[in-house]
Amino acid sequence: MKTKFLLTTALAFAGVMIFSVITGFQGKKPWVVPDKYVKMKNPVASNAESLKNGKELWIKNCQSCHGKSGHGDGPKAAQLKTEPGNLSLPDDQKQSDGSLFYKISEGREDMPSFKKKIPDEEDIWSIVNYLRTLKS
Repeated sequence: MKTKFLLTTALAFAGVMIFSVITGFQGKKPWVVPDKYVKMKNPVASNAESLKNGKELWIKNCQSCHGKSGHGDGPKAAQLKTEPGNLSLPDDQKQSDGSLFYKISEGREDMPSFKKKIPDEEDIWSIVNYLRTLKS
């Protein structure tokens, strides 16, 4: 009887662990953006100057993890605990400019906050403009 109980307990524990591992890999943890940012409009026009600036900042600060085309395949991506994601896909592209601005500014987990490294908000908005060119 005791052996049956231990075996049942062990199997139940193994099942819970397997379920946790499987569900943990099924999708990204939701990144909640405050409404203030979701509704925020980009004050920087998406013109040649902004896109050039955004691309330069992307290469310097983002490309190592997110990759040249935003596919999440940069040289540092494999070292991260969280997947950088493919920013060229429709799900990421449909985010508001303000949401992208918030995520770049604040960061979370492996994604660092860039509000100190890139203190000029116009530069972060230019990165958002450049992100829009990375559509699949």
